Amino acid sequence: MSEDTIYKADTGSEPFRFDDKVAAVFPDMLRRSIPGYAASIEAIGSLARRYVRAGSNCYDLGCSLGAATIAMRQGINEPGCRIVAVDTAPAMIERGKEIVANDTSILPVMTDVDFVLGDIRDIEIVNASMVVLNYTLQFLPPEDRDSMLRRIYEGMNDGGLLVLSEKVIDENPHMEELLVDLHHEHKRRNDYSALEISRKRAALENVLVPETVPMHRARLKEAGFAHSAVWLRYFNFVSIIAIR
Repeated sequence: MSEDTIYKADTGSEPFRFDDKVAAVFPDMLRRSIPGYAASIEAIGSLARRYVRAGSNCYDLGCSLGAATIAMRQGINEPGCRIVAVDTAPAMIERGKEIVANDTSILPVMTDVDFVLGDIRDIEIVNASMVVLNYTLQFLPPEDRDSMLRRIYEGMNDGGLLVLSEKVIDENPHMEELLVDLHHEHKRRNDYSALEISRKRAALENVLVPETVPMHRARLKEAGFAHSAVWLRYFNFVSIIAIR
């Protein structure tokens, strides 16, 4: 696993992009930057085992290198399923294909994976028993998020599951300040310098636009999901499950 040193040299003056540089170090970046990420991926496999139905589709929207895709594939134990893994970044799609092709895990059943280079807002969701948005919705313009979740809901089968993981902001400014400080401390413990933290934060400004947990849950309810809950939270990073 290559070490993330991007912001040792990059000043953060350019917006964050999922380019070749990021793809090369992405696993290390996630491990050091997102507390609880490994737990969310592990749970996706368990949820796939519980919710994916035979002959249905699963979607990893904003798949990056395919970590959630692999977790679903390892968890699915019903025949005739297909995983559609979508990302806008060519570097992520190409590297993701390699990683999935080289995955030697013993699978309960063989599940086909289709990698699609494209915008998740243009993807038709059909016959879906599971959809994953793992730190993806936060990169869409806020005005596009309602329609995205409605389209997902409309393309899901009854009893289907959505996993929505996001960086969030707290409604209480005092607690928000504390949570941000704790996250930065987490990064420093993982050997990011204060300068690297500052530069990456500048690069993500107006690219990653976080919202509050109540805003996310209200949007899910408005889209039609009957049930939702935060099942994982670590500082300002949450994972929500919603059932159609």
